[in-house]
Amino acid sequence: MLAAIDVLRARDPVFDRCLTAAGTPVAMVRPAGFPGLLRIILDQQISTRAADALWLRLAAVLDPIDASGFLVQSDETLRACGFSRQKIVYARGLASAIVEGRIDLDRVMTLDDDAAAATLIQLKGIGRWTAAIYLLSQGRPDIWPVDDLALQIGVQWALGLPERPTPAALLACAEPWRPYRSTAARLIWKFYIATVAAQRQQRRDAAAD
Repeated sequence: MLAAIDVLRARDPVFDRCLTAAGTPVAMVRPAGFPGLLRIILDQQISTRAADALWLRLAAVLDPIDASGFLVQSDETLRACGFSRQKIVYARGLASAIVEGRIDLDRVMTLDDDAAAATLIQLKGIGRWTAAIYLLSQGRPDIWPVDDLALQIGVQWALGLPERPTPAALLACAEPWRPYRSTAARLIWKFYIATVAAQRQQRRDAAAD
């Protein structure tokens, strides 16, 4: 990743701004296969803290977390872990597709980025965001998740844009960053997190005054 950062810095000063504000990011790594994709489904539309708690409760009743073991868990057990009705449907659909052989996640990883994403989004509950985050988390170097809200806001702030870029605009602005857009995303995510933290501290300081 350090070599990719050097290339990105040479191409666009925005990445020096990100590094100055937030430092070097850590590579986002998720397990491959069912547990990795399931975790990203759980991350959908809830906070990282809530997803972490849900995952820990699931791990306490299912070790290892695999598709066949997941399918034998009752809805009551899953709800007690924190699964919503919708997430139960999506997770059972993924587990069933794997167990029944309708999708082979090892084979998906042999496909190019577009074909891999297209295969994943055939599953209910897996859209472009989930597919992109999964592929990025598996070490693919040029994934750019244009539907990610934090990435959109991070690009807006880093580039000083008057409004949040649309997915199409986000895709266009990242074209010069190929083939290292996964690293670009990590840099901008860390910049976004650091900026949010600084804003919160400013509000706390203002309230204390």
